[in-house]
Amino acid sequence: MPEVEASMRDTGLFSPPSDVRGMTKLDRTAFKKTVSIPVLRVRKEVINRLMKALKRVALQRPGIKRVIEDPENEDRRLVMLDPYKVLTVDSFEKAELSVLEELDVNPQLSEYNLELTYENFKSEEILKAVLPEGQDVTSGFSRVGHIAHLNLRDHQLPFKHLIGQVMIDKNPGLTSAVNKTSNIDNTYRNFQMEVLSGEENMLTKVRENNYTYEFDFSKVYWNPRLSTEHSRITDLLNPGDVLFDVFAGVGPFAIPAARKNCTVFANDLNPESHKWLLHNCKLNKVDQKVKVFNMDGKDFLQGPVREELKLRLGLSTEAKPSIHIVMNLPARAIEFLSVFKSLLNGKPCSSELLPIVHCYCFSKDANPAQDACQQAGAVLGIPLEASSSVHLVRNVAPNKEMLCITFQIPATTLYKNQALSVENSEEPSLKRQRTDNDSFSESQITSDS
Repeated sequence: MPEVEASMRDTGLFSPPSDVRGMTKLDRTAFKKTVSIPVLRVRKEVINRLMKALKRVALQRPGIKRVIEDPENEDRRLVMLDPYKVLTVDSFEKAELSVLEELDVNPQLSEYNLELTYENFKSEEILKAVLPEGQDVTSGFSRVGHIAHLNLRDHQLPFKHLIGQVMIDKNPGLTSAVNKTSNIDNTYRNFQMEVLSGEENMLTKVRENNYTYEFDFSKVYWNPRLSTEHSRITDLLNPGDVLFDVFAGVGPFAIPAARKNCTVFANDLNPESHKWLLHNCKLNKVDQKVKVFNMDGKDFLQGPVREELKLRLGLSTEAKPSIHIVMNLPARAIEFLSVFKSLLNGKPCSSELLPIVHCYCFSKDANPAQDACQQAGAVLGIPLEASSSVHLVRNVAPNKEMLCITFQIPATTLYKNQALSVENSEEPSLKRQRTDNDSFSESQITSDS
């Protein structure tokens, strides 16, 4: 085998063959390619010690062994090196050369013709080679159990079936790839989807924050990118607190709260979400701690929530658990805040017992936190800037943020025809719920597609 010349390597060495450009139906056999790789010829008995020393420069490609038999000598092995890191003997660092000398390995490089196949290319390399040159390549997706959920752009649609199959091929455990074909339906919070490749089965199981959820992904709302937000809200709760989850979905807020020994009332209008919410409560052994409803959010607030508030806010007990109301329907939840106006009659409770609302919304404003306060304040008819905290949940699209505004409902808003007494006239504090950077801190959730 000839020595390697000290020349620049081809930057497209590990790119698929150029003739796959424009392919719309996946042909795995078209991805065969032969490339020259620098190798070291090494006695087989020193391989283990040598490989530890050559981690930096050893070849790392999907499905390729870094050590193979030497076709010219059965007592030797060929160690494949990264052609972008090793051009000549001078490419080795001092420590690496020292080990080569210690193990009596000749540092002279030889070349080996390596055949690459479809299995040896990464998904982004395949898609970059196939899609029109210069256009955006997506290799990202949301994983929902065995399902890859993509949100393809218009220029990617001619290649949708190929993209779906590549996602399945390159991600162990995936057996189906789907693409969203419509926006989320605000009534039931699901969306139309097309199966791009793989099985049609949309019944799936996911693990999030040590809880298990099962559901039909084609009929309910589930977003794995909200995992951190689910944990954040759960962390605000203390054992014994009460949680009203107005748009509960399949239970990602309700179930962790119940496992934390909170009393939970969970509601969702979608019959499928209601069914899987019941199922998941049993699956996670909290069915005795969660009361489940299948109602419109407004009816839930005006019915079960109002009755429970009347009961709990009227109790004169030493134990005073916090009451939290989660409203995770960002496209419309702000509208439902009007229900809290004059929701209760009678004498106002003490300010520390007033319910704490966590309401989600979207904003395209240059100052999304301020916009969230103004949106909620406009519906309630009160200014919220000084008595609320706003948490940036995630960026959902260019110039569009998802946020959560947290505030206690003032007694003057919650109670009909009642004014606060002098002793309770101050705006309630959110100190129990605030963290040091809670005013507008970005969570660790990745962007949505």
